[in-house]
Amino acid sequence: MKLTPEILLRAYASGVFPMAEDRDDPTLYWIDPDSRGVLPLESFHLSRRLARKVRQDVFRITCDSAFLTVIESCAAPARGRETTWINDEIIALYSGLAEIGHAHSIEAWDSAGDLVGGLYGVSLGAAFFGESMFSTATDASKVALAHLVARLRVGGFTLLDTQFVTDHLASFGAVEIPREAYHGQLAAAMRRDADFYSLSDEGGAAALQSIGHTS
Repeated sequence: MKLTPEILLRAYASGVFPMAEDRDDPTLYWIDPDSRGVLPLESFHLSRRLARKVRQDVFRITCDSAFLTVIESCAAPARGRETTWINDEIIALYSGLAEIGHAHSIEAWDSAGDLVGGLYGVSLGAAFFGESMFSTATDASKVALAHLVARLRVGGFTLLDTQFVTDHLASFGAVEIPREAYHGQLAAAMRRDADFYSLSDEGGAAALQSIGHTS
């Protein structure tokens, strides 16, 4: 059976997601790990340095203005990451989800107008499933993540799924929870509605100010 964006959404609603072995492998595998990474929205935190960088507007942040470029950048080799799990089928499938309003990107642009960081993920019910991020400028993807969290908070989201927990995500408050606990949070999020586009410029400033920081 050919995988479609609609089938992909049903998979997310049931708690599984696809990955390829590497960029050139055409085969997709369904993943449902024993422990799931989540980033609790209310306990998300930034270091003082990053909070200051967010407030200084070092990057211009946009939403859904360059989805394809973001996912292709996430799939491209980078220092310390020679290959990724994002293959051509994943790019096509998630581009299809973006067309029907269920996949989104956050972009970070530098002062010269170049895209230097961003992330993308899937929105369903009151859950956002973070997929991947990239950065070619210091802290660009981290600032994009802070803007994502502000948007999710304002929009009424209850679950930010990070799939796995890296040291990078742990620094923002991401934790691992057992599969059963994750499925409980997911089921609750599927019963709610949320609005990815409810964030105004004024509301965004206030939401970013509300994000806590550590020393």
